[in-house]
Amino acid sequence: MIRASLTDEETVHQIRENAYMQFFLGFAGYTAKAPFDASMMVHFRKRFSDEDLRRINELVVQRGKEILLEALAQVADDDDHDDPDSRGGGAQLELDALIKPADWPEGKNWGILTIDASCTPADITYPRDLRLLSEARTTTERVIDDLCSQSSGFRRHRPRYDRGLARAHFLRVAKQKRPRRRKVKAAIKHQLGYVRQNLKAIDALIGCGARLSELKRHWWQKLLACSELERQQGLLLASQTNSIPDRLVNLVQTHIRPMVRGKARAAVEFGAKISVSVQNGFPFLHRISWNPYNEGEDLIAQAEKYKLDTGSYPERICADRIYITAKNRHFCMRNGIRLSGKRLGRPPKDPDVTTAHKQQLRSDQARRNEVEGVFGYGKRKYSLDLIMVRLPAGAESSISMAFVVMCAEKVLRLLRLFFALLFGWIYSFLMAWSAIRAPAVICKPDF
Repeated sequence: MIRASLTDEETVHQIRENAYMQFFLGFAGYTAKAPFDASMMVHFRKRFSDEDLRRINELVVQRGKEILLEALAQVADDDDHDDPDSRGGGAQLELDALIKPADWPEGKNWGILTIDASCTPADITYPRDLRLLSEARTTTERVIDDLCSQSSGFRRHRPRYDRGLARAHFLRVAKQKRPRRRKVKAAIKHQLGYVRQNLKAIDALIGCGARLSELKRHWWQKLLACSELERQQGLLLASQTNSIPDRLVNLVQTHIRPMVRGKARAAVEFGAKISVSVQNGFPFLHRISWNPYNEGEDLIAQAEKYKLDTGSYPERICADRIYITAKNRHFCMRNGIRLSGKRLGRPPKDPDVTTAHKQQLRSDQARRNEVEGVFGYGKRKYSLDLIMVRLPAGAESSISMAFVVMCAEKVLRLLRLFFALLFGWIYSFLMAWSAIRAPAVICKPDF
């Protein structure tokens, strides 16, 4: 099977070399030629929006539950005379927590909703201001060369600095393991000055008749990013601060923003922030955002979506501390939802009540680990820890497709469990029936 961490080009090569993949895709026979160009993968991802993939995920889960219920109903109709506890009871107990009973009272809460947020890092180098300015300098130099190649009279507008010396100034600080702050700041000023000279030269070339329309789209977009980077770095140096809204961290993927997560492994991550809910064992993607936001705002929306899907609010919501706000508490109290977390006010004087509250909190924390397992499983197996797609729409499709496959595998695991228990019951029934029909062995005495 193709791994999720492959690029589009590597995926095409895998299909070209693997006869089993060609058979799975419906090829009439094996061919050593590439079946399609790698750029077709981009067009394929663009056809599925984020909303379309979420709807597909819901349909997969709904159809999977229907198949499980039909299988259980068929077994129950065939074996009404047998003991119900010996007829795949383990599968029934497994499904009771996943599928809402048909005779559930209307208006009564049902199920458990687990929510949390995480970040899906993009495939970019760790952004440093000095390195970004050096990349902007080389980009503007390339644009100047392309514009000067349009006419020999444009060459007089080239900046009068030595490009090799400018790169040496960058490497002198970049190669140091722990350069001092004043050295880094001085190097940033030098690189920013070079970028400003190049941008002025580009404006002069355009005024003399050079045409940006003849540039490739990639370099034109990078030129716009370089102009925005020069503005932001100039403001940062003038204001003596390290924070600025909509900060650029990559000249190609300009939609990526820093996400301050405060994790032990990485305090800041760079990628899309996703909000995920686990509804009775099935993971669903609720929101994808390239800008940082407070995930506590998603609790009410996810609870309303749960009611729209199941017909009732969840009985319990297991979430992190950031979700336990006054607004979310009031919403849960109005709708009879138990929100995990410590209770407000002083602890009760009865030690038994305090012990029960601690046990309940411990149980909620253990159940909340379910969504952490979804994040670990998705990042380990479906490459959510490194998104290789560069375009924002393609990256969102890749993230959504990962959750579609995770829900499909959840349904397949339940089906395998059900049929394994069913075959085990049939085997035990046949063994018991053969033991009853076998002739009794008469033991003769020795005397």
